[in-house]
Amino acid sequence: MESRHTAHSDQLHKAQLLRRLARIEGQVRGIRRLVEEDAYCVDVLVQISAARAALQAVGLSILDRHIRTCVTSAIKAERADESVKELIDVIKRFTK
Repeated sequence: MESRHTAHSDQLHKAQLLRRLARIEGQVRGIRRLVEEDAYCVDVLVQISAARAALQAVGLSILDRHIRTCVTSAIKAERADESVKELIDVIKRFTK
């Protein structure tokens, strides 16, 4: 029963991420359109900021999920050292 719940939860999370990414795609197309139409620079910058924040939120959601699933599983399987090292590396890259 637990694994079915987990699989269902994974599918919901994936669907949610895909919806958010589709919205971000739309935002980026909108930014391109603004640039093509020589829109006011501040308007373009505001939209870039919004798209960046949306991507950051998706990344944080994926990182959260990774910690709760992959890292937790690695710790339970006594592979904590390698998993924590990988986690630190990915956090360093993600926060640049």
